Amino acid sequence: MPRAVERLAQLQAHLVTSAKQSGRPAPVLLAVSKTRDSSEITALNAAGQHRFGENYVQEAISKMRELVGNNIEWHLIGHLQSNKAKDVATHFDWVQSVDRIKLVDALARHRPGDRGALNLLVQVNIDDEASKHGCTPADAEAICEAIATHESLALRGLMAIPAPSVDVDVRRTAFHDMRLLFDQLRERFPSMDTLSMGMSDDADLAISEGSTMVRIGTALFGPRPAK
Repeated sequence: MPRAVERLAQLQAHLVTSAKQSGRPAPVLLAVSKTRDSSEITALNAAGQHRFGENYVQEAISKMRELVGNNIEWHLIGHLQSNKAKDVATHFDWVQSVDRIKLVDALARHRPGDRGALNLLVQVNIDDEASKHGCTPADAEAICEAIATHESLALRGLMAIPAPSVDVDVRRTAFHDMRLLFDQLRERFPSMDTLSMGMSDDADLAISEGSTMVRIGTALFGPRPAK
């Protein structure tokens, strides 16, 4: 059995336990498969993992072509440039990194009619970190409103990558603030059901603050081989 398959079972059990300890529902697991080859994805998919997150558009499309016919839901979690909107709208099932209205309009325009609505998350720069992408919390509502006007798009929620910090309380505050924003916006946009936050090193903390989807790479696939 591949090590990633063993880790998958262990991780799924851990997420359930972590959620129970926090009095939260178990989150959805998104396997972050950027830089991983198709054989690794195939092994996890055969073991029951169907959601995979990619950062780089062309790398992801290459994998999609290799794995066509598999039961895989593809999420773009990396920064999206406007000139890639057509490729993304054509090939992906979800985009988690929408942070400006210009992208919303481009994705809506290029979504094929036979693909169904493209699921979108608004990426929020909750810490106002200069090096991170994402809209400000104050701008999130306008982007949600823009998404909601397009039949070819489905507003599903919010995503965040809080600034790394050795201070657990700092990270907890960022996750807590994201949950408050999510709950506030969901009152106006009831289609929102996904709060994507938490990665390999802080998933438990994110779950305790209400994450409904965690994005796990290293803890699932193991360390990336040295180049």
